[in-house]
Amino acid sequence: MSELPQISNPLEFFLFNGRAIGPQLHLILWGLGLLCIDFLIPKDKGRVGAFFAVGGILMASLHLYWLWGQSLASAFYGMITLDAFALFFDMLFLVAAFLAVLMSYRYMEVEEEQGGEYYALILFATSGMMFMAGAVDLVSLFIGLELMSISTYILVGFLKRSKRSNEASMKYFLLGAFSSGVILYGMSLLYGLSGSTNLDEIASRVSGLQDPTLLTLSLFMMMAGLCFKIAAVPFHMWVPDAYEGAPTSITAYMSVAVKAAAFAIFIRIFFVAFSDLREVDTLVLALIAMITITWGNVAAITQQNIKRLLAYSSISHAGFVLMGIVAGTQSGVTAAALYLLAYTFMNLGIWAVVILLRRQDIAGERLEDFDGLFFKHPAIAVLMLVFFLSLAGIPPLAGFIAKYFVFAAVLEVVFAEAGPNTSILVWLAVVAALNVVVSLYYYFRFVVAMFIKKDYLPAPLSFSGGLIVVLVITGILTVLIGIYPQPFIELARAASESLI
Repeated sequence: MSELPQISNPLEFFLFNGRAIGPQLHLILWGLGLLCIDFLIPKDKGRVGAFFAVGGILMASLHLYWLWGQSLASAFYGMITLDAFALFFDMLFLVAAFLAVLMSYRYMEVEEEQGGEYYALILFATSGMMFMAGAVDLVSLFIGLELMSISTYILVGFLKRSKRSNEASMKYFLLGAFSSGVILYGMSLLYGLSGSTNLDEIASRVSGLQDPTLLTLSLFMMMAGLCFKIAAVPFHMWVPDAYEGAPTSITAYMSVAVKAAAFAIFIRIFFVAFSDLREVDTLVLALIAMITITWGNVAAITQQNIKRLLAYSSISHAGFVLMGIVAGTQSGVTAAALYLLAYTFMNLGIWAVVILLRRQDIAGERLEDFDGLFFKHPAIAVLMLVFFLSLAGIPPLAGFIAKYFVFAAVLEVVFAEAGPNTSILVWLAVVAALNVVVSLYYYFRFVVAMFIKKDYLPAPLSFSGGLIVVLVITGILTVLIGIYPQPFIELARAASESLI
């Protein structure tokens, strides 16, 4: 990371740093502007808020594109970095937010909860995620984490007349606040040991400690708190209720963006600040990954509600991403980043179909709501099949490439016999491979309902222009990443190279 130049002029200092966090500022300012004009928007014109949010996301994306070719490496005295790792995740967050907003406006009209504050909160949450991805200081990292968390707590309970949504929000808030406290306690131990909040300085100052007891305790506390954020077992208990109770568009957004943001700081912290404890965290994370993959799949088998099924599925996929981190190599980080990118498109595609099925008085969440979908809307049913096959890891789709790379990263370490934890990595690969077969079973229960059962849908689907755009984008990219993955692999590899 290059040093921040000495700037004495306050205006010059503001402009320099403002450029570095320009995408976040766009999101925040557009969100604040939306809150200010929301009372002027008639209730029957709620889509204006969605279009306003899309404008903010597009402006932030343009600024991010400009930053990609710049030499700015750090800002705010080294608290924020603009390496390729941060830019990769910033891109992923903006894509997820864009697709979530497009999915939202028709759904919120059906729920009769259209409001400008809904879209403003999505912009605020996305800006928090971007601060998290670029944070190389514990203070900026925690501020970004809380900006994201508080916004998503509110969004989960946005359906004010739904007791299920209110209950989900309260559970998510209470458990999320507890996990944030655990993370903060781990950070305080790390600061006490190193005397610094900068991750690079922490890594150099705690290297070679004679008594690593407190450092290990800090590691486990931060690991526990971050495992809650990524929904890894045994810190996954909030996921099914939060996913089921939240507005479906927010469930979709959380399942990809919040998870990716948590993994971004997970990777940066464990590969930078705790690089001396790789043997300890590899063993623990390998066990967590095995249990997470298995429990997520086993619990999904009996689910009749697709939101709960996809909640347990997301737990299982978190375990697959952890495999890349467990590998502890640059290839492992590349695999984890690629998996999160592929998961964004295939998972958002499924949620878009679930929103299509949400009509007046029909939840569109139960297994029987999918009966006969192929006979009424064959294109939608085929798209749903593609997304399910991709999630299961069937070639030649994005999910197969993602799973191939995480398995390859783990087996690369096994064949190189690099380290004392080789045997646990072998077991991790075996358990993950067996679980791929299990996932096929519960995904195909919904495929059977769509293609075999002939009970026709009782009401027309809830089509909108935004949903059609989302389905086209996610469908094309789910296939494209599978058949022509090289550009996406290069993006993920550039991100990992900048970190390791």
